[in-house]
Amino acid sequence: MKYIRSTFYLEENLHRALKIKAALLHTSISKFINEIVKRAIKEDIQDLKAFKEREREKEIPLEVFIEELKKDGLL
Repeated sequence: MKYIRSTFYLEENLHRALKIKAALLHTSISKFINEIVKRAIKEDIQDLKAFKEREREKEIPLEVFIEELKKDGLL
């Protein structure tokens, strides 16, 4: 895999937390950040897929949805 060097700025406490987490995982900050970004992108792709699959579903008013949750004992 080809890597590109990037410069970005982190809050000091966030950088410190990343260093600690990467050390605990026995990896570099770069590899750790790459994995976090990959996961976030995968989640976005899954969300977009779910939205696409549900775009034709009938909409119901919020009040009706809340009443159904109450009826099912979920609220």
